[in-house]
Amino acid sequence: MTARAPRLIAGAAVLLILIGLGVVLIPPYTTNWKLQAYVNALVEDSATSKRPVEAIRAQVVNKAAALGLSVSDDDVHVAISDGAVKIDVLYMVQVNVAGYAVDLHFRPGSGN
Repeated sequence: MTARAPRLIAGAAVLLILIGLGVVLIPPYTTNWKLQAYVNALVEDSATSKRPVEAIRAQVVNKAAALGLSVSDDDVHVAISDGAVKIDVLYMVQVNVAGYAVDLHFRPGSGN
């Protein structure tokens, strides 16, 4: 029975580390998912293709700010061609994992 104790302790430690990583890494991915869903909805809305590119860009930047993301106008690329809208966003989120800064790069986008 005592020979299994170190293995159980090691297994529990690995499990705790994985849970800790999940706690740190899941929120940025969840926020990216929300921004991606918003961009998809914009592209699917037929009224979007009738709006100026600058207005669409500002709308995406404002939504990103509402989600707590640091996205600037330069990070959002909007193209409208023959009524088809294409939106690409590129941004980075820095998270600290065990004292190390890790840069997570996201590129939500959509186009029809």
